[in-house]
Amino acid sequence: MKGRKRVKVLHITSYPPPRSGWGIRVYFLKQEMERQGEICEVLNTGKGRKLKGRDFIPLYNGLDYVWKVLKYRLKGYLIHIHLNGDSPKKFAMTIIAQLISLLTFRRTVITFHAGPVQRYFPQFRAPYLTPMYKFIFSEAKYIICNNEAVKETIAGYGINPDKIIPIQSFSKQYLQFREIPLDGKVKAVFTRGHPVIVSYVYFRPEFFVEHLIRFFKRFVEKYPRAYLVIIGHETGSEPIKAFVSRMKLKERVYFAGDLDHDTFLTYLKRATLFLRTPVKDGVCSSVLEALALKTPVVASENGSRPDGVVTYENGNIDDMVEKVTYVVENLEQIRRSLREPEIPDTVNEEILLIRKAYLN
Repeated sequence: MKGRKRVKVLHITSYPPPRSGWGIRVYFLKQEMERQGEICEVLNTGKGRKLKGRDFIPLYNGLDYVWKVLKYRLKGYLIHIHLNGDSPKKFAMTIIAQLISLLTFRRTVITFHAGPVQRYFPQFRAPYLTPMYKFIFSEAKYIICNNEAVKETIAGYGINPDKIIPIQSFSKQYLQFREIPLDGKVKAVFTRGHPVIVSYVYFRPEFFVEHLIRFFKRFVEKYPRAYLVIIGHETGSEPIKAFVSRMKLKERVYFAGDLDHDTFLTYLKRATLFLRTPVKDGVCSSVLEALALKTPVVASENGSRPDGVVTYENGNIDDMVEKVTYVVENLEQIRRSLREPEIPDTVNEEILLIRKAYLN
């Protein structure tokens, strides 16, 4: 660090626990920045935001948010805000942080997550929000997005494309893990079940969890030894658990809860296949993780799935059953054909951009 000013950055984002796509990304980003001698803090806006004694700054309410953003700006921190086009609450939090940054003479860095079509993005989905987006994108010094398609839609708001930087979320750090031994019920699931289908969900409408259960009800009639392992924080899971009981699948569906990264990749490596249900998740890091581990993937078609993924039509349970059955019946051939996806070090690519924004 001799001869170079240390970067100080405050990430405003959801953060583990529970585990989620961009929370894990920021976890790796924080680890690497600190390893390089930078000062990196996270203001957690996710479900675990009130937990104390963790590697993030807890958040309790709106006034606490304003105070903490202001406090860290006055300490000289660059504000890096994570948002997508689905959450009005995040829009308001972003604008507040941007106004505080402007009043303290520094622009923010924005990371805009997910695909080119979201609930309130791009303009044709919510034209009345165009002035808000123009402010958010214009204020930012740099905008990080998923890919060229998202860059193009952001530029469509009249934003200079030179400051919109596509950086793939998935990075080589995602595959650094220690395989853990299994015991108890989950060990029995993976040793006795066939096929074992793993799916990572939030219990929200965009994950189509009820469709997933209806599919599995049909599928288990073909494969009575099959198990469905559902990974994800169990907030809001009660109606689905009740539905599983009504469908007489309680003995075949295992709710694993929220898992640390090592455990998640251990399950993914041992699974027969990984089943991905959302359609607004872009390429999806867990899909790339599965492919890198040579675990076949069946996923809803969203126009962004990487090579090797077998896709089904969203909402078409017949198609889900057909595609998963195809993978199980041709398992070894599909595994042999899987090519490990290109995995660049995008975490360090993002660090270089943050450093540039901080020092210039």
